Amino acid sequence: QVQLVESGGGLVQAGGSLRLSCAASGRTVSSYAMAWFRQAPGKERQFVAHINWSGANTYYVDSVKGRFTISRENAKNTMYLQMNSLKIEDTAVYYCAAHSGYTIETRTMKYNYWGQGTQVTVSS
Repeated sequence: QVQLVESGGGLVQAGGSLRLSCAASGRTVSSYAMAWFRQAPGKERQFVAHINWSGANTYYVDSVKGRFTISRENAKNTMYLQMNSLKIEDTAVYYCAAHSGYTIETRTMKYNYWGQGTQVTVSS
């Protein structure tokens, strides 16, 4: 079993930056692909970014390309999301997730493990 815990969320002005972390425990996630999703009030959970088990391959939703960077440190069992040039529309609860497949997955149903989420609020 894998437990995921997000941290690093908060309130930031538009144009600012935040770095989210996702710490895994219970077992190593070095063989799992991982991703970040987000959910704004009244909206469905949305895919944000994906990283494969080694960190060599990443994939982003178009709306965050060039602004967000996903990375991982398997030795620390931790994944990150560096968010720059934040916009008001980035406001949401951000979730990390892990799946045991080898392909890029943007569908929530494919993920085996989820964190509890961390709130990111971008103000004008």
